[in-house]
Amino acid sequence: MPKALLSVVLGDTPAVRGAVVDGLLRLSPRPVLLAVTIEARDAGYPVVQRFLSGAGAPAGETSLSATGDPVVILRQDLFHLRRLGAAHIVLALPEDIDALPFLIELWRARVASGSLGDHFAAAGVTVGVDPASFTVDIGCVHRGVRLWSGGDRGEPLTPAEVAVRRVEAADALVVPAPADGTDDGRVSETVALAAHLNAHARLVALGPGGELPDELARPLPSGTEERWRARWEPVAVPRAGRDADGGMTSVLWRARRPLHPERLADALPEVMWRVVRGSGHLWLCSRPDAVVTWRSAGGHLELKEADRWLEPADTDAWEAASPQRRTLASWFWDDYVGERRNEITLTGPGLDPEAIHRALNAALLTDAELSLGREGWTAVPDPLLGDVDLR
Repeated sequence: MPKALLSVVLGDTPAVRGAVVDGLLRLSPRPVLLAVTIEARDAGYPVVQRFLSGAGAPAGETSLSATGDPVVILRQDLFHLRRLGAAHIVLALPEDIDALPFLIELWRARVASGSLGDHFAAAGVTVGVDPASFTVDIGCVHRGVRLWSGGDRGEPLTPAEVAVRRVEAADALVVPAPADGTDDGRVSETVALAAHLNAHARLVALGPGGELPDELARPLPSGTEERWRARWEPVAVPRAGRDADGGMTSVLWRARRPLHPERLADALPEVMWRVVRGSGHLWLCSRPDAVVTWRSAGGHLELKEADRWLEPADTDAWEAASPQRRTLASWFWDDYVGERRNEITLTGPGLDPEAIHRALNAALLTDAELSLGREGWTAVPDPLLGDVDLR
């Protein structure tokens, strides 16, 4: 039996998500829509509501409800629909999904049932972006939002972080065009920012008729799960720097010596000025073995010890790393510092690359500080992560 096609849809509002779903359903003769909502309970597993419809649905419109792990429930639904002969399934996920970790877990092979990739060809993740909602969310850093990344919800995130993660997870970004043909600036700004945040995603303008290009209902090249895993790694390929485009600029900074945490903290006001999104990883002298991830959205910055730098003798860590991580480590390997390095990309309107590079370079250890070695580095006060051991 040939593989079925699986399209994944997300959106920052129900309306734009519904418009993308409608457009995808029109691209296949007998598609099946599997729309999902997840309702948390005070304790235990959530309630997972599913709605089945479409010309290829086995019994017309069907509403289902179950309490349990959302990933397990959806895998069972997808395998059941495939056994019934569904050729194209459109999986519409709710707004409170952390797309990349959720899809990695959904796709992951199990002993009994294997991987979804054995039965489905991924048409990719299509994300609807409503400019009005996106513009509001990207500036909101005060409310805590917890997203489902599998069977559990993760730590609270800001709406700004949620908005950019959704864009960064996309293989295609669908932005509705203004109904009256005029642009108050939000559409063009959203498109420009999205192009910087996710350069590999296809940008699609959704017109009044709701038509989407046929390519969105075609399989992506093989290796979907590995690409998702590679993009979710703490040490990933950084977003490239880009010149001003639609008012947005992306600045890539790299360095192969550790940062002084106190001087970095002092530099943050200048570095973060007008930054809308920042992502990457740091090598702090106070934590020489830790990969410290940098994630900022809007005016909120989170630095977090997320992994360990690979060491030559740590076979288990090398085997657990993605092929991309191992390739990057080999590419950047230095006999003295290994794969350790700083790489961050900052995006925002009118950024000054020279000022950002100057401020970050000034926070690097000097030659005299480098000569103190690890014992001297770890004695440096750390106002960013403090003295808490996060290992």
